[in-house]
Amino acid sequence: MNCILFSFAVNKHKPWIETTYHGIVTENDDKVLLDPPLIALDKDAPLRYAESFEVTLTKEGEICGFRIHGQNVPFEAVVLDKSTGEGVIRAKDKLDCELQKEHTFTIQAYDCGEGPDGANMKKSHKATVHIQVNDINEYAPVFKEKSYKATVIEGKKYDSILKVEAVDADCSFQFSQICSYEIVTPEVPFTVDKDGYIKNTEKLGYGKEHMYKLTVTAYDCGKNRASEDVLVKINVKPTCKPGWTGFNKRIEYEPGTGSLALFPSMHLETCNEPITSIQASIELETNHIGKGCDRDTYSEKSLHKLCGASGGGTVELLPAPSSATNWTVGLPTDNGHDSDQVFEFNGTQAVKVPDGVVSTSLKEPFTVSVWMRHGPGAHDKETILCNSDKTDMNRHHYSLYVHNCRLILLLRQEPTETENYKPAEFHWKLDQVCDKEWHHYVVNVDFPAVSLFVDGTTYEPFLVTEDYPLHSSKIDTQLTVGACWQDNSGHDNDTETVSEPAPGGNGRMAQFFRGNLAGLMIRSGKLENKKVIDCLYTCKEGLDVQLPEEVASSIKVEFNPNQSSLSVEGDDIDAFDKVMQHISYLNSRQFPTPGIRHLRVSTTVKCFNEEACVAVPDAEGYVMVLQPEEPKISLSGIDHFARGAAEFEGQEGVTLFPELRIVSTITREVEAEAEAEVTPAGAEDDPTVQETVVSEEIMHNLDTCEVSAVDDELDGEHESLELDLAQLQQRSLEMSSSTLGLVITGVNTMANYEQVLHLIRYKNWHTEALFDRKFKLVCSELNGRYISNDFKVEVNVIHTVNPMEHANNAMVQPNFINPVHHASVDLSGHNLVNPHQASVVPSAATVVIVVCVSFLVFMIILGVFRIRAAHQGTARDQESGKENEMDWDDSALTITVNPMETYEDQHSSEEDEEEEEEEESEDGEEEDDITSAESESSEEEEGAEEEDQQGASRQQQLEWDDSTLTY
Repeated sequence: MNCILFSFAVNKHKPWIETTYHGIVTENDDKVLLDPPLIALDKDAPLRYAESFEVTLTKEGEICGFRIHGQNVPFEAVVLDKSTGEGVIRAKDKLDCELQKEHTFTIQAYDCGEGPDGANMKKSHKATVHIQVNDINEYAPVFKEKSYKATVIEGKKYDSILKVEAVDADCSFQFSQICSYEIVTPEVPFTVDKDGYIKNTEKLGYGKEHMYKLTVTAYDCGKNRASEDVLVKINVKPTCKPGWTGFNKRIEYEPGTGSLALFPSMHLETCNEPITSIQASIELETNHIGKGCDRDTYSEKSLHKLCGASGGGTVELLPAPSSATNWTVGLPTDNGHDSDQVFEFNGTQAVKVPDGVVSTSLKEPFTVSVWMRHGPGAHDKETILCNSDKTDMNRHHYSLYVHNCRLILLLRQEPTETENYKPAEFHWKLDQVCDKEWHHYVVNVDFPAVSLFVDGTTYEPFLVTEDYPLHSSKIDTQLTVGACWQDNSGHDNDTETVSEPAPGGNGRMAQFFRGNLAGLMIRSGKLENKKVIDCLYTCKEGLDVQLPEEVASSIKVEFNPNQSSLSVEGDDIDAFDKVMQHISYLNSRQFPTPGIRHLRVSTTVKCFNEEACVAVPDAEGYVMVLQPEEPKISLSGIDHFARGAAEFEGQEGVTLFPELRIVSTITREVEAEAEAEVTPAGAEDDPTVQETVVSEEIMHNLDTCEVSAVDDELDGEHESLELDLAQLQQRSLEMSSSTLGLVITGVNTMANYEQVLHLIRYKNWHTEALFDRKFKLVCSELNGRYISNDFKVEVNVIHTVNPMEHANNAMVQPNFINPVHHASVDLSGHNLVNPHQASVVPSAATVVIVVCVSFLVFMIILGVFRIRAAHQGTARDQESGKENEMDWDDSALTITVNPMETYEDQHSSEEDEEEEEEEESEDGEEEDDITSAESESSEEEEGAEEEDQQGASRQQQLEWDDSTLTY
């Protein structure tokens, strides 16, 4: 039997390890690769292969563990095999190379000691361990700046314009290095190298591009792209070129805001040249606006008064068409120029001025004024104004015409005792006549002296020809505009004509004008003075400048007459800039013409040699005048009333517009934010809800009010419209009248027009056959630019009976009726007045008497019925719509009947029966709404008449006693 020997050896030796270890660990791994491997040896360890079966229970020679020494060491050592002493080092937590790339600490091995309890444990010496943490590419490149800017000069290639730089937070050289940069923006003339330097690949031009925007990215050596690309702005600066800077091409002008600075930031760049003087011309081009710029579009006659022209005798030959001045109706007008009364003549149109508008022989002195646009010149005569013989002969008494870019006034003297030569033709050779632009011409004639004003500037005739006075004759003359009237038997010329038959002979127009005319006036008895002429020509818009005090003495500023251009001259650039910055646009018109006004600044710069050394290009832009708030002129008042016939026939007549009110408003939109507090719930989501608009009353002038008769013209034999001329003159207003009505003209306030219109009276001294009359009133502003509503008035004539002659008439008919919704009543189906029965009525007076008596009787019966109905208190049957038969108590009444009207016209009876059947189905209570009415109904009262006939059809037929009537 074999024995087992248990021996307990003594732990004599210490474990042994290497003195130095080197290790590598990756950021995303915890295993450390050591060189050399971690192995602890112990001489106490038993032989691996023993020849005996001796079993030892001792632990001497086994390695039980490793101990790491150091503070906050993120590693631990683990024994893999106690018998061999093999072990490993691993990371306790995730390592971060960016925080610490290397770790150094000491390690010590210890054995298991003696016996089961590990007594007498021995430790090895301390070995040093160096561990390097390997990096992974976990970070992307980041640019140091959020954006980069640079400026280059055009026409130059740069080796380097600027440098972009990105960094990477990785700890290793490989992953922390930026290996390349790249421009992401396609097709730009730039490149970037691996170090981040950007340069242009071609010469840059300021005219092609003012600024380039590039997007640049970066890559590290691990091919990671930058987390965010960077923006690079490269401004291209032009080579120094003289010119204006800080100039806005579009300048918006809000009407009613006063003056607006045109160049608030303007600066003249002269590239440091030694200048001696600067001259600039600023032009505001308004040739396309009306007659050359924004002017008041009142009638020319009104403008003369506004400008201070005194005295009468002023006649407008091209007025706006109206009932009183209708001879210009057929002429084409230029409607594109904001309702200026501009008439077009194309070589085929002309108008005859009615006889009596202008006196045949003009009193001296006299003035002819006109706005004209003409060009190019022609070899034929083109007549503006002509007064010639109507028949038999072709003598031109006086005329104003254009020939070969000359303006010519022909003035033939009337027969005198002496047959001497006298000045007859006055010639002015002017470029303005043929330049296709608007110009204002005023010819002052104080025979034999004649002077011409063109746009406010005086011109003397360069040629005056003489002729004999005209021979005495009794031939009437014809005044025409746009051509000259001549008899066909007279001398012909080559001018294109349009044949037109003449009263009492063969005649035609000749020497037609081609161009535009406006405001043609003749004023006899007095000459226009320079102040009035300048006022007529001056624009309502133009340039303005308020010179700063510090530069007023060093800068010279001059305006042209209508302030459409100005010149600035000086030698100091800073002072010059300040003056330019104070130049403004001003439009004093209450309702300016919207649209574009072109601007041009022309500049000349001189140096010490007094030559233009610096070429400054013209600066061009435009002022955009925005659409003004347009006014709405509203006429309101009593539009329907009745008066007794006696009032119409009286000396005063009847006032047509006693309570007329003239109001002008503009409509403004209210912003949605301002109305948010009062918006109903859910309105925000309702697509049908519109922006709120508010009306605001404004004050401005009127220039015309026209009263016209509706349907039929006025019959001058028995009716008229009258107005106190003294009241008109007090308000500087004028009036013209015709069978169509009357027209009040003149620029004045709405209040003054109201007062004058209140005084208009209608008279009719033959009212027997008159039952109603209708009139229409229309007012306008700025020569028809803004027109009011058509305010219509209907007046009814009440025919009454004289109570002294008819004792039966217990009441006198009042001379007025409440003018709201009258109802007309027929008694027993009989019309009180039927104009078609005039042949069977003995006289008009009888008809009037019968009408009045029947009306009065009906009023009494209706009153009795209402009193009885108030005491009955029984309800009517609402469903059937039928009424109980009315019981009339007429014991106290004396009723007269016209025997000629006993039988109703059959056609009228049939109509009444049909209406009765249609209305029986309606509510019977309508009868309570019937009021007193006239025997005739206007067109507006037809609906009320149908209701009244329902009640009348249920009344007992009345018999009329006419025994007391005298015929």
